[in-house]
Amino acid sequence: MSALNAERAASAERAGSAVLRVRDLSVSFTGRGGVPAPAVRSVSLTVGPGEVLGLVGESGSGKSTVGLAALGLHDPVRTRITGSVEVAGTEVVGAPESVLRGLRGSRIAMVFQDALAALSPFHTVGAQLAEAYRVHHRDASRAEARERAAAMLERVGIAAGRAGDFPHQFSGGMRQRVMIAGALVNAPDVVVADEPTTALDARVQRQVLDLLAELGRENGTAVLFVSHDMGVIGEIADRTAVMRDGRVVEEGTTARLLTAAAHPYTRALIGAAPTMATVPGSRLATVDEPAPVTPPRPARPRLASHGEAGHPDGVALPGAGHRDGAVSSGAGHPDGASPPALAEISGLRVAFPGRRPLLGRRAEPVVAVRDVSLRIAAGETLGLVGESGSGKSTTARVLAGLQRPTAGTVRFDGRDVSGAAGNTALRRELSRDVQLVFQDPYASLNPRRTVEEIVTTPLRAHTRMDRDERRERAAGLLKQVGLAEDRLDSYPHEFSGGQRQRIGIARALAVRPRLIVADEPVSALDVSVQAQVLNLLLDLRDELGLSLLFVSHDLAVVRHFCDRVAVMRDGAIVEEGERDAVFGSPAIAYTRELLAAAC
Repeated sequence: MSALNAERAASAERAGSAVLRVRDLSVSFTGRGGVPAPAVRSVSLTVGPGEVLGLVGESGSGKSTVGLAALGLHDPVRTRITGSVEVAGTEVVGAPESVLRGLRGSRIAMVFQDALAALSPFHTVGAQLAEAYRVHHRDASRAEARERAAAMLERVGIAAGRAGDFPHQFSGGMRQRVMIAGALVNAPDVVVADEPTTALDARVQRQVLDLLAELGRENGTAVLFVSHDMGVIGEIADRTAVMRDGRVVEEGTTARLLTAAAHPYTRALIGAAPTMATVPGSRLATVDEPAPVTPPRPARPRLASHGEAGHPDGVALPGAGHRDGAVSSGAGHPDGASPPALAEISGLRVAFPGRRPLLGRRAEPVVAVRDVSLRIAAGETLGLVGESGSGKSTTARVLAGLQRPTAGTVRFDGRDVSGAAGNTALRRELSRDVQLVFQDPYASLNPRRTVEEIVTTPLRAHTRMDRDERRERAAGLLKQVGLAEDRLDSYPHEFSGGQRQRIGIARALAVRPRLIVADEPVSALDVSVQAQVLNLLLDLRDELGLSLLFVSHDLAVVRHFCDRVAVMRDGAIVEEGERDAVFGSPAIAYTRELLAAAC
């Protein structure tokens, strides 16, 4: 029997005992003029007890729509659903809301991608978990529910003492772990995990994947794991179904798909994500652009003063030196001098007000960043990595003038700009040279403004261009980031996530800044769009001579994109050096742990 036939036979056997069975599912949404827009087309899937089925594909492929249909979460007024979805023997399609409420949380639960939107900002995380437990355990006391909530927080790596905190007091990764605890609190038969690790660093991601796998082994919980990351799918999924344009184009054991995929689309998804073996700076493959057969781009001439491992002139990479207790992994510059700094942070400390104290006690501040010093040379890309809550985004916001430091100095081109966050005039001046690319391409663009208005916002603030000049400049920027000039009058909702991120990059480039602060600019994108954006940033960096602070928890992306790397932990820089030195010979155990989790 061939491997494919064996998989089909095993699939037929599983279907008889499946706790989640999807048969010929089609989902259409009401579009403009009342015309239905198909999102899922005749999809059939089964997931057995204790099994993890990966559902993978690009944004818009329909994978999340399948997950939502499994819980009956689509608006029945605007959605047409045909086919069948059974959860533990109960039909979901067409079921009354009373039946669905009984299923959700107890028999099937969901981990949503956007934890901040899914959690109530008005209730503590412990109260939300306890309430989710008591809904399906009416005889449980409040004390029992609180104990269950505390136990679930600890199981996802959050101290039980933080049950009294509100969602805004957690980092993005920690909020996602709270979401996972909420899904698991009632030990459901099926968990639909919709991109549950997108916002997590490598170590926490590994913890979450291990937790979901452990849950399946202990309780026989079936997991439908929706993701765009083939690397994550490879770690957790027993089987994988690949979706494109609402259809399943390939399905089989994950091992076979990763090593011998039959469909070209599956092979393209696998090849789009950078890995620890990818040649740094090389062009990444995308779904519409196969892997290049030409050699990787040469080292950038403007970094020749730094040197680069493997650079034709053989100059070694410089080290960052020992600073503030951080360990340097690089060698010194040949002439003993460091390249001049464009941006420099010295002794940075950022503290936020603590929780409201008990009567008679003083609130202790929460220190997010402690004694951090960093420098970015002209034309250089510095990668800032670390776990969620390590202080990387806070550091980036200080450098961009959006967060006031508690102590320390921030200089740009030799000028002290430490007070930019509290000085409107200084912040305005700084924004001429320092622009940001945000993590979320959906939230960072004003939905009520056209692309022209969004891209030209910095031009209106910093130039005296008239409307025609600004429009001409905006058209050129769209072309520069790979978008059609005739989309100037379109609105953000008319673009995909990757296209929206390109608009954000165009806006950041409008006033020709010297430094771009990119805070997780590709973490919310699927692998093919991520490859497109990284290729674009590489081209723009080389073409325009930009300096970048690249904040990310994805070590493979940082290795591919950055010249130097700084590792943060608990608000401090613990290691800093040239890319090849940090990744090739990390000096401290924490960095080695991060790298091990990413491999």
